Amino acid sequence: MNTTDTIAAVSTPTGTGGIGVIRISGPEAFDVCGRLFSRDVKSMEANTCAFGKIAAEDGSVLDEVVVTVFRAPHSYTGDDTAEISCHGGMAVTRAVLERVLECGARMAEGGEFTYRAFLAGKMDLAEAEAVNDLIKARTEAAAKIALSQMEGSLSRALLPVRDALTGILARIEACIDFPEDVPEPPREELRTEIETALKSLTDLAATFDGARLYREGLRVVITGRVNTGKSSLLNALLRSDRAIVTDIEGTTRDVIEESFTVKGLPVVAVDTAGLRETEDKVERMGIDLTRKALEKADIILFVLDGSREVTPEERAEIESLRDKKVILAVNKIDLNPAAEGDFDLPAVRLSAETGEGVEDLRNMIFDLAGAAEIAPGSAAVANLRHKNALKGAAESLENASETLRSDVPLDLISADVREALSQTGLILGDACGEDLLERIFSDFCIGK
Repeated sequence: MNTTDTIAAVSTPTGTGGIGVIRISGPEAFDVCGRLFSRDVKSMEANTCAFGKIAAEDGSVLDEVVVTVFRAPHSYTGDDTAEISCHGGMAVTRAVLERVLECGARMAEGGEFTYRAFLAGKMDLAEAEAVNDLIKARTEAAAKIALSQMEGSLSRALLPVRDALTGILARIEACIDFPEDVPEPPREELRTEIETALKSLTDLAATFDGARLYREGLRVVITGRVNTGKSSLLNALLRSDRAIVTDIEGTTRDVIEESFTVKGLPVVAVDTAGLRETEDKVERMGIDLTRKALEKADIILFVLDGSREVTPEERAEIESLRDKKVILAVNKIDLNPAAEGDFDLPAVRLSAETGEGVEDLRNMIFDLAGAAEIAPGSAAVANLRHKNALKGAAESLENASETLRSDVPLDLISADVREALSQTGLILGDACGEDLLERIFSDFCIGK
């Protein structure tokens, strides 16, 4: 990404809406905007708006718009920025953007506006990544976690650790470089400080399993023998008629995926073909898809027909899933309950037909997922890249602590402390190469 270019992109979603926003940012943003706008953009004061018209190359009017001016360095990117708010139809926004590009801007790359904000020191890398998470958040809870990180909660948790490690490293290297003037710091004292930093990192990494579910969502696969009410249960969880329900065995031949939320946790529910031996080629293909879906499931809902006894085949299927998180959904309790739940697994007795017990199942899904509610403003790690960096930093500090117990040169310890600092720098962005930065920001939408 050439950061000296003036870039432009549509910053609002594709489609029809009241307003479409075209963002222009860079050293010539006001010149570019002034070439197509009926008002003098360069003379506008910072943080002000002006109403006018956008002209095509032949002078005809493309649209009536409002232009907002943000002057460097007090803009999102740190560069001069102009935003054109036009009418939000696809044809209008496309025409205005094409006119902007004709007047000297180039099309922005994915995430390039936020990339420039990062380079300008407007935010560190963890805060920049949270911008993307906030845009993509599927629930209010996920948005709150992203907003907290965007406001610096993760960075604030890491900075004291980095300061402590930097201090440790400085003391070690000072005594190595100037052995006659600087005494070696007490090893027990160093070990205590390193283990304090280590605890902070491990506590932060421990939030990952609970927080990442809000970011990535939970995959729940509904399975069981034919005609146990799997599709009815999907409809009950969704509170809408999504799957076809009949009395005919083997109605579901394909995998059906739909989304719902439980206490702010995004859930993808997957309805699958019923498990049984069959000569039907299409149904066998559906059962193969079921097996593949089970492998990718975070939680499996194994549906039993509560109006009859559990079959040996069902018991065998349930036993084969012991390495997974499984909930037994004992359905049809409105019809002479008969199924015995003696599997030592979480179980809910319910009726997909009447809705009885369905809310209990939703709550059990949330509890079994381990998605603890995140306190507002608290630091939580929802990004696998961040977790891996914390894990790497923790391993280095564990090595340093263990090394301090033996009589070895301090320069070996300084290498581990320096590596821990490097790992935390991968989160905040001060130890990242261009390849990593471009990979991170390329996942952003073009207008952000």
